[in-house]
Amino acid sequence: MIGSSLLVAGRCHRQTARLCCLFPEITCRLHFDRHSPGFRTMAPPLSVLPPVANGRVLSIQSHTVQGYVGNKSAVFPLQLLGFDVDPINSVQFSNHTGYPVCQGQVLNGEQLWTLIEGLEANDLLFYTHLLTGYIGSLSFLEMVLEVVKKLRSVNPELIYVCDPVMGDEGQFYIAPELVPIYKDRVVPAASMLTPNQFEAEKLTGCSIKTEGDALRACQLLHLSGPSKVVITSLEIDDKFLLIGSQAKGKVLEYEQFRISMPKIPSYFTGTGDLMTALLLGWSYKYSSNLAKAAELAVSSLQAVLHRTVADYEAARVTPAQKQLELRLIQCQDEIKSPQILYNAEKYS
Repeated sequence: MIGSSLLVAGRCHRQTARLCCLFPEITCRLHFDRHSPGFRTMAPPLSVLPPVANGRVLSIQSHTVQGYVGNKSAVFPLQLLGFDVDPINSVQFSNHTGYPVCQGQVLNGEQLWTLIEGLEANDLLFYTHLLTGYIGSLSFLEMVLEVVKKLRSVNPELIYVCDPVMGDEGQFYIAPELVPIYKDRVVPAASMLTPNQFEAEKLTGCSIKTEGDALRACQLLHLSGPSKVVITSLEIDDKFLLIGSQAKGKVLEYEQFRISMPKIPSYFTGTGDLMTALLLGWSYKYSSNLAKAAELAVSSLQAVLHRTVADYEAARVTPAQKQLELRLIQCQDEIKSPQILYNAEKYS
């Protein structure tokens, strides 16, 4: 019965809840009789009533019970920045895959669409943003594209922020056959794209060895669709950089910049997910100034990383030898009100 659906009509929430508990492998679609004596009509959540001043985000990413990756790394910071965030967990794992054992469940494309249908049936599909991260299967990636279409049918101004998680440091995290789908279908649908150096190379087919290469890669990605592109991490000539690019009003006119960052000799989990969430949050507040948004995002991220290292050192754990879990809860002030310590240098 795995993957099957249960259609329930009735008046008693407790009975239907008990059915779902007895058969957890069943996807429950609950339809209550609106004319029954016990039925109560729901007031719409205030977050969906226009104008949605602070932003409402649907975030489709992974989830871990322990640790901060995927939605666990993105939802809380966005909430601190004033957004209503509705997470859909593409996977639910006990912990991230860096641990010796990782167990959990994977959401498939059909199950994702069932959730979207439930939201639509209750007029809850108005979002200002869609955020996606790691997607490991072709069927799920194709369903995400259908979600983009559905959300834009409700809000044509939807901003789709895509972190095209494909790999890093020369290694793929996904099946290579997903790359053409990202290039030909996902990138054109995105409003903002946040690849790392490896991913930008795969999406453009160009090697990135210099800052000029990175700027040209951004321009090629702009031509495919997104108006904002941030290559979140590059190592060029012993420098660790972020390079951003924003398309301006005129054709083929871009405002491009770089931010130099220190490279911390430790391995962290969830940093890319956090960075993309911060870029989404600050770029919505500074929609015409991507450089300012990136300064704030980088400064927040660096503060979180330095606090994480300091806390591990205080616990007598050698940071350079371990994968470090981000200390998000301890860095609320740094996320909400970062001190800008890393400035954007604009290219002429």
